[in-house]
Amino acid sequence: MADETSERKILVLTGASRGIGHATVKRFSAEGWRVLTCSREPIDPRCPWPDAEANHIQLDLADPNKTIAAIETIKSKINGKVHALVNNAGISPKGPGGARLTTLDTDLRTWGHVFHVNFFASVILARGLQEELAAAKGSVVNVTSIAGSRVHPFAGAAYATSKAALAALTREMAHDFGPLGVRVNAIAPGEVETSILSPGTDKIVEKLPMQRLGQPKEVADVIWFLCSEQSSYISGAEIEVNGAQHV
Repeated sequence: MADETSERKILVLTGASRGIGHATVKRFSAEGWRVLTCSREPIDPRCPWPDAEANHIQLDLADPNKTIAAIETIKSKINGKVHALVNNAGISPKGPGGARLTTLDTDLRTWGHVFHVNFFASVILARGLQEELAAAKGSVVNVTSIAGSRVHPFAGAAYATSKAALAALTREMAHDFGPLGVRVNAIAPGEVETSILSPGTDKIVEKLPMQRLGQPKEVADVIWFLCSEQSSYISGAEIEVNGAQHV
């Protein structure tokens, strides 16, 4: 008889330690899913969800070799199925004093670092887990950004272009993974109340139609929707979660 953990649906989530990622773990855990988290930092012992430490993989997604190696670690912790992969990890480096890094002053190594975390890791993990995703008829959600479709006052050029590339990757993956029975979508958050927000965000919020920041839980609910049967015929989409900031 299979043990209880092998019976539960499994989510693999990157960037789980704070903000949207943290809210996503709470949302899926509340639905009875087992969540495997991947983050640069070790698991915080205060994490409230069950078996947090046993289900955590400490991983620097900036290192392609470590990302590839982590696939086998993930496979060793599951029973041949991944029901959802959420590529949420993202970095947005700043210049001195928190200045926005533009196309004129972003070092090439910084570009590469950002793209490895924000873009390449997503396709490496999805491709590495394709058999497990196919076995579960699973779902992939890539977390892009409003900065991927317009110049943002705080998000740097490397971050913005990596998120635009991730949106294009979502379309390509939806096309390629569809025959496997795997859906691939993206969500593009706007100004969400997390620790990544820059000083001056309040000025943006004043101009938003909904005139408030989004909450991490509101983003996690959309991720949940895209991984549930309620979205069974949605693939290749990018859903804006930004209080009408994009209009």
